[in-house]
Amino acid sequence: TVDDARKTLVTNDPRFIFTADESKTGQPVIFMFTGQGSQHPGMTRTLYIEEPDFRSELDRCAELLKPLIGVDIREIIYNNDGKNNSKINYLSKTEFVQPILFSIEYSLAKLWIKRGVKPAALIGHSIGEYAAACLAGIFTLEDALRIVSIRGRLIQSLPEGSMLSIPLSVES
Repeated sequence: TVDDARKTLVTNDPRFIFTADESKTGQPVIFMFTGQGSQHPGMTRTLYIEEPDFRSELDRCAELLKPLIGVDIREIIYNNDGKNNSKINYLSKTEFVQPILFSIEYSLAKLWIKRGVKPAALIGHSIGEYAAACLAGIFTLEDALRIVSIRGRLIQSLPEGSMLSIPLSVES
């Protein structure tokens, strides 16, 4: 009801928090993770402030990444007060964006899992593939962060290119 929605938004009452139970719905939940290009300053700020489970996972990723990329990803994501545009410019650099996106995707998935939403499958595009693989247990978090930080640095070191897309039918 509208009243239930209002209570949920105002109080975070756990009785109103959505959980998925495939046995009740018959529909499996699949987590899909994006690739680069969806980043922007301040993304997930409200989640970080208001969701302790999300914040603790992102903090964990940020601390593990500091020695790998030389910056605190939280300063890059959440410092968009206009006083330090150099941090905002980091969001256009693949070497920082890929570890940031991985960390956000991983932390958000862990939040959903803690809330009771259990994915039947995980799928991702580009850096999202690494988040899916880590959550599936293929990599430890530490190994995944090491891999995505190296991947981002290597891609950043390549000369700029462009992409060409040609729409074709299945028959072509």
